[in-house]
Amino acid sequence: MPEIPELPDQIVRPDIDWFPSYKVYKDRVERLKALNVNRPTTLSAGWPPQVDTERAWSKADFKSEDEYLFHFSPEDIAEIEAGLDFFKRLPGGLGPDDVNQRTFPLPSLGSRLVKVSKTVHEGRGFVVLRGLNPDKYSSFDNILIYLGVTGYIAETRGLQDFDGRMLLHIQSVVEDVKQHGSMPNSPYVARAQPFHTDLCDVLALYALDVAAYGGECFLASSAKIYNEIAKTRPDVIHVLTKDDWPFDEFWHGQYHTRPLLYNFATHGPGFQFSRRPLTGAHFSPHHPAVPALTEEQAEALDMVYFLAREHAVEVRLRKGDLQVVNNFAMLHARSSFVDGPHARRHMLRLWLRCEERAWPTPSALEKVAWECYGDHEYRRNAIWDIERSPPELRIKHRRASCA
Repeated sequence: MPEIPELPDQIVRPDIDWFPSYKVYKDRVERLKALNVNRPTTLSAGWPPQVDTERAWSKADFKSEDEYLFHFSPEDIAEIEAGLDFFKRLPGGLGPDDVNQRTFPLPSLGSRLVKVSKTVHEGRGFVVLRGLNPDKYSSFDNILIYLGVTGYIAETRGLQDFDGRMLLHIQSVVEDVKQHGSMPNSPYVARAQPFHTDLCDVLALYALDVAAYGGECFLASSAKIYNEIAKTRPDVIHVLTKDDWPFDEFWHGQYHTRPLLYNFATHGPGFQFSRRPLTGAHFSPHHPAVPALTEEQAEALDMVYFLAREHAVEVRLRKGDLQVVNNFAMLHARSSFVDGPHARRHMLRLWLRCEERAWPTPSALEKVAWECYGDHEYRRNAIWDIERSPPELRIKHRRASCA
């Protein structure tokens, strides 16, 4: 981690927002076009001219949501409930850490969930499993079911903060704002979130409830975004793959640098970044010690955003849906939402990895991967919040946020 430098008199940052302006972006494109006459016109060695796989899709490729839905049959639900009953009857007072394929058997459904895992890692990159009714189960049982099902898709669970939390409750926390006098980070408010990735291999969300209005999820193919940029602006690929992007850690001026775009061996290019550490936000401003983006980086970052917005598919999750996303193959975003008296958006988030099908970790992401999945004290002292994530976590934390 870089040492915190002496504070400069003033850092000049580019005109770029957490949610970008298209006009500002297009003006910057034209301005840089006039200035940069010697841009690279070819890609660096090892970077493909195009990614020609099933995960290189656009929204027009989906005729209906049935193309990415996996429907649980009544027999599947009965098998899940039998697996839950089997787990709860085991001796020894087992908890969430003990849920696995051996302790939560799904003798028929399990093999089909393995096919879901292949789709997530080797196919289109995402699946929505539909048919669970969370109202039938207690809060604890919903978590056990969630872990039992996803254990056949990606069995290793990742750490989501440095207190040891393995599960996050994604909810709006208006009351917490009133009590603490601070603005929570993005997962805990109703505002929209721009396109980003999380800090994991596989992202899972279980919809315990959905909002009265809004809260739609948008997924965009990283391969499609890469293909569009590589075809028309190979110089931007050079910018995205450099290791000089300053990521604000929002922790006493600390930051680190790394690329936004990575080459995942045989799987090809994929992104790993969130905008907020790069642009700051009105609710989360940069520390003065954190370096500014360059104008070329601002152009590249917004280019990725607007291409994601152009090609994204809108996913309307229903209560009980379980969404599983390849975090390296997708960027995701969320619209703002409004809760009602009987419809309050509540998502359970897991960060997962499938050891058999995991994409090889690029060297620049090894520290991130170790913090998430490594054998260290934070994961060994795992915390499972059953009802909700504590209010203080939503205000002051280093890792649990995204976007």
